[in-house]
Amino acid sequence: MINRRDFLNSMAGTAMIAPPVFANDGLERILAASEKVVDKTPQEVAQDESFWFAVQQAFMVDRSIVNLNNGGVCPNPQVVHDALVRYLTMENMNPVHYMWAVLEPQVESVRTQLARMFGCDREELAITRNASEALENAQFGLDLERGDEVLTTDQDYGRMLTTWDQRVRRDGITVKMVSFPTPAPSLEYLRDLFEQAITPRTKVIHMCHITNLSGQIFPVGDVSRMARERGITTIVDGAHAFAHFPFTYQDLECDFYGCSLHKWLMAPRGTGFLFVRKDKIESTWPLMAAREAQNNNIRKFEEIGTHPASTHNAIAEAITFHQGIGIDRKFARLTYLRDRWMRRLEGQPGVVLHTSFDPSMAGGLANVGIEGIAPGDLRNHLWDKHRIFVVAIGHPDCTGLRITPNVYTTLDEVDRFAEAMEDVIENGLPG
Repeated sequence: MINRRDFLNSMAGTAMIAPPVFANDGLERILAASEKVVDKTPQEVAQDESFWFAVQQAFMVDRSIVNLNNGGVCPNPQVVHDALVRYLTMENMNPVHYMWAVLEPQVESVRTQLARMFGCDREELAITRNASEALENAQFGLDLERGDEVLTTDQDYGRMLTTWDQRVRRDGITVKMVSFPTPAPSLEYLRDLFEQAITPRTKVIHMCHITNLSGQIFPVGDVSRMARERGITTIVDGAHAFAHFPFTYQDLECDFYGCSLHKWLMAPRGTGFLFVRKDKIESTWPLMAAREAQNNNIRKFEEIGTHPASTHNAIAEAITFHQGIGIDRKFARLTYLRDRWMRRLEGQPGVVLHTSFDPSMAGGLANVGIEGIAPGDLRNHLWDKHRIFVVAIGHPDCTGLRITPNVYTTLDEVDRFAEAMEDVIENGLPG
């Protein structure tokens, strides 16, 4: 948690030519609200609606729609959006100068901030456009031979499973996928699931830090340490984890970690990062070609051709906004919103909850189904009748709706979702 002076000073430090000009007073509201709750626990702050009202006012969103798919992509706080527009305007004045000579070098400051937040060396962190790009650098970059085995789960992100499938078709490796119930019985169960599935051919374990389907958190640190003892490389998909719940790299100890920043950090769309353990950088091929001189340089994973500097530079404001709230408060609020609707639906006829209430097992992302009703039909009904946006999940082990509120979500919006679900539970879908 940071105080008002530090917060504003850090914001001023991100300016390139002139101080930021904010479209609203959202930052001041959050700082004033933070000072009023400084002596409260995160759980107490989670229920302090005056604090979260200040946070909500920092966003410009369409309140005629209840957006419960923030796990897909989240709106930016206004201060982040303003920074993005400011940098885009600078770039457009003369891209050759402002984009390449003025703004692009500032990515090093963003790298430092992200590395400090993640808890790694800045020379182990590459700025990418999303989790897919980050993870495919690792998936395609590892030297694997025909017959080598990758161990993962059948609930990992579809694009990443498709990436491994392409290596199966092209390189002759094998992929072994394990299944697990949702919610899982325990973190120990998930750790043992991987250990029991290892064979002499297993070279890589690929896992989600938190799954995008049901919100199940995995014991990444325990699995990574177990894998390293056996000489197995670990790749972790952190798309839904970073800035969602408290952790640093010291809790994980994996070899590769990729994430998107336009989800829970609420950075501009098209931002992410890839962590690579220092001793793995040289032996990992970049997704797009880099010079041989860059073999041991984390920046080789950023060789993607011309791209806007404005997008990744505005990450700095997203980090500062996130720190102004505080990760412990944020996680407490997200689980509070989750529990509000889950407790209300728990035990009702036909309701199946695929997400644990235990904060060590799940965060703000949760999955709920109603027996006998197809998730797609239920999603369409919620949108058509109530203008509530959710995601339908068709996986056999967690068939239901994925619900992902965020810090700008109001209690009324969560309650409207619960009421709409209760109506369906009682009356079914309209004919």
